[in-house]
Amino acid sequence: MKAAEDVRSVTYLKGRTADLLDQVNESHRPVIITQDGRPRAVLQAAETFEQTRDALGLLKLIAQGEEDVRAGRVTPQDQVFERLTAKLSKRQTRA
Repeated sequence: MKAAEDVRSVTYLKGRTADLLDQVNESHRPVIITQDGRPRAVLQAAETFEQTRDALGLLKLIAQGEEDVRAGRVTPQDQVFERLTAKLSKRQTRA
């Protein structure tokens, strides 16, 4: 992180919003917005936000899966494939 470029005051944000938007969209680095010298918010490109949200969603699914394994909530692979094959066979029969 380049501290001088990536930390800006709310006053700077008010006067140079378009410049900050250009910066976060070009650099893909977030900018920390300060108020009274304290960090108060983070400005980041929408694309970066979406990527972060997607990554956090995947991490949450992985954590839930790990918890299921620890709790013994698992199904053997061969049973899963048998169930899927049976469901697919029923669909093909209906069609």
